[in-house]
Amino acid sequence: MPKLKFPMMAVCLATFAIGSTASAQEVRLLAFEGYADDAWRVPFEEASGCKVAVSYVGGVDEMFAKMAGSDGTDFDLVSIDTSLYPRYAEAGLLQAFDDQKLSNINNLLPAFQEVAAVQDGEKRLGIPIAWGSQGLIYDADELSDAPTSWGAMWDPENAQRVIALDDSNNNIVMAALYLGFDDPFDLTDEQMVQVRDKLIDLKGNLLSYYAGFEDGVAVWESGAATMMLSMGEPQLGQLRERGYNAVYSIPKEGAVGWLDTWALSAGAGDLDCAHAWADYSLRPEVGEVLNSKYGYGPTTMEAEGLDYADNLVWLKPVEDMDARVRLWNEVKAATK
Repeated sequence: MPKLKFPMMAVCLATFAIGSTASAQEVRLLAFEGYADDAWRVPFEEASGCKVAVSYVGGVDEMFAKMAGSDGTDFDLVSIDTSLYPRYAEAGLLQAFDDQKLSNINNLLPAFQEVAAVQDGEKRLGIPIAWGSQGLIYDADELSDAPTSWGAMWDPENAQRVIALDDSNNNIVMAALYLGFDDPFDLTDEQMVQVRDKLIDLKGNLLSYYAGFEDGVAVWESGAATMMLSMGEPQLGQLRERGYNAVYSIPKEGAVGWLDTWALSAGAGDLDCAHAWADYSLRPEVGEVLNSKYGYGPTTMEAEGLDYADNLVWLKPVEDMDARVRLWNEVKAATK
């Protein structure tokens, strides 16, 4: 498989007394679509006796807000990418897994066995479950030339035909890549202003923002969209199922690459069910569905159809996430 390089980081784990309102024999998930499919949720419930309650979100900003809003006590497991561990740990929202309760941990491919980003010394804070990207999707029937750059989103010919994920960091990284900045995760104040102005300029071409996989596809279908900053590979399959000649592209400037994990909430109630779910996620049949149905790269088997890992810019912690959220709010509030 292509080399998957994930940034190293130091993470400090908060320790404090916690409470929970979880029901007995239940695991409460806060996740993106695709991470609790019935293909393994149902057999998991039957085998473990643990009921699964899932809350889906459309973006990382929404996910953090939900976790922080209850100090993590509303959820047992959360699906976050590796770049977010410092933010969650600093907020006291995580606790370590007990490897003795993870009988399938050795099913992970070697590249995912010891990802530094999810380790706090000897403690395991996260369990890698899937990887992918946030590429450019376009309708080949509507565009005479295949776009090779993020610049196509700003092309006047595509006015009111572009949609984008409503997500602060991923839009900022995309714009920074297009502007040619060396490190899209560590921007100077001057670069942040340029990114902000570029994203405001994009609003002249923007049909709409969207939140979540299904919402993006619904917005595409309801308007005249022919191009999107995608949330990931699943949207390609969703659009093709609806009859669109959609193409998934990694522009020449690169695209965001991510590694999603299950992280254990500091407010987890039923630790046994939480560990059981995370462990079940490492079974081979789960990886097969993640790849064949959703287009994700699983962490327990070679990925089919994902041959562009070396062209991705892997997410890592940013210089100031709060500043990025504020910038994104400025962009959305601006008129164009």
